[in-house]
Amino acid sequence: MNKAFWREMVECFNKISRDADCRAVVISGAGKMFTAGIDLMDLASDILQPKGDDVARISWYLRDIITRYQETFSVIEKCPKPVIAAVHGGCIGGGVDLITACDIRYCAQDAFFQVKEVDVGLAADVGTLQRLPKVIGNQSLVNELAFTARKMMADEALGCGLVSRVFPDKEVMLDAALALAAEISSKSPVAVQSTKVNLLYSRNHSVAESLNYVASWNMSMLQTQDITKSVQAVTENKELKSVTFSKL
Repeated sequence: MNKAFWREMVECFNKISRDADCRAVVISGAGKMFTAGIDLMDLASDILQPKGDDVARISWYLRDIITRYQETFSVIEKCPKPVIAAVHGGCIGGGVDLITACDIRYCAQDAFFQVKEVDVGLAADVGTLQRLPKVIGNQSLVNELAFTARKMMADEALGCGLVSRVFPDKEVMLDAALALAAEISSKSPVAVQSTKVNLLYSRNHSVAESLNYVASWNMSMLQTQDITKSVQAVTENKELKSVTFSKL
């Protein structure tokens, strides 16, 4: 994860969010592992030699860098299209920040996950400490992983809910992830994207607030033609996959 990565991820997902032809996204790694995490050597000049001539100015400079890096993963969460992470091999440091911002996580049997930041002298600051507790719902386990930087293997990740499925190898996993993306893409984009927005809202708000939010949301979304098309297909005993939904 070098400087180009931090910049291009934001550009990529901003485009995906606006691209009506895209209805679901799969993120995977092309190398021997999903990711080794942040390229510390590439970022050393920004972090170890920050700009500014006093503590206050240096601090503001570093804060700006941190918030820009945070946006690299927050943009995944903000994207209205469902994002599927497909992990093989190591998912280290920033990789955990990345996948916890995704909506669905699959992994291969050889995958392992590591909140590595404590081993390089810092607290994770781009999403893991904020999202991982909500993803797995076990604060004790989160604390253990974050304090020790130990590896969590695939079976443990499945057991605690970090991933929803484990596959024998990368190839089988990618096939499954792409099949899932295709299935999601076949459904009403109004329904799918509205569901993601409301799931994220509900994560951070009370039940009462979330019910009020979805009521306000659906008072307009219920007027979509997608409902009429879906109901008609059911009444005519047609497969829902045969229904063509307009782009959104």
